[in-house]
Amino acid sequence: MTELWITVWVALASGLAGFMDAVVGGGGLILIPVLLVSFPGAHPATLFGTNKSASIWGTAVSGWQYSQRVTLQWPALIPAALAGFVGSFLGAWLVTFLSIGVLRRALPVILLLILVYTLAKKTLGKEHKPCLHGLSEQIAASAIGFFIGLYDGFFGPGTGSFLVFLFVRWLGYDFLNASAHAKVVNVFTNLAALILFAAKGHVWWHYTIVMALANIGGSVIGSHFALKYGSGFVRGFFIVVVTALIFKTGYDAYFT
Repeated sequence: MTELWITVWVALASGLAGFMDAVVGGGGLILIPVLLVSFPGAHPATLFGTNKSASIWGTAVSGWQYSQRVTLQWPALIPAALAGFVGSFLGAWLVTFLSIGVLRRALPVILLLILVYTLAKKTLGKEHKPCLHGLSEQIAASAIGFFIGLYDGFFGPGTGSFLVFLFVRWLGYDFLNASAHAKVVNVFTNLAALILFAAKGHVWWHYTIVMALANIGGSVIGSHFALKYGSGFVRGFFIVVVTALIFKTGYDAYFT
């Protein structure tokens, strides 16, 4: 495959990943495997860093789009985003000397439990009824940001979906509001990991511009659909993405 076609291929994957990330997260499910196939001899950290260098732009743009239509709870969101940054940086540091084998095997099981719970609770995330307020909401949101940020830096698949689920389940948000808040936190977790990868030279900047533009395009379209069709659309997309993540992470953990 020539350099031109590789660039086109990864750009298309980045655009589709941007669409998925904008709705409910999980874009890495598309883009990272494409990068692994396109560059089989590359160091995984370089591919992860290149993925972050593109996806952060689409996530930021979709976060801005959501903020124009959805009322964000900034008093809780700011500490959650900062906690996510710290957690992601720590996770990216930990992965340099800790094995992710146990986490790889546990992840599909955790995702399956989330899927079953979401399907069983038919009304989960359909109405926006925040159940925490003030300091308690800030603490809960910060805990979500830190621990999912830690996971994002350490491993990463499904980070956006985990954030959405916890904002729905723990804070009482509907799926649309949860997705909007997740975008802001995810920008900060991506930024922390990107800083670490870039510092260690694990980013291919010559692919970043094309991939970032495609990712932004996909994110704009995905945000438009989510805002137009509301929580029901986001909930349905969440179920589809989590199901796909179960199969993908399960195959990676037990059959490769």
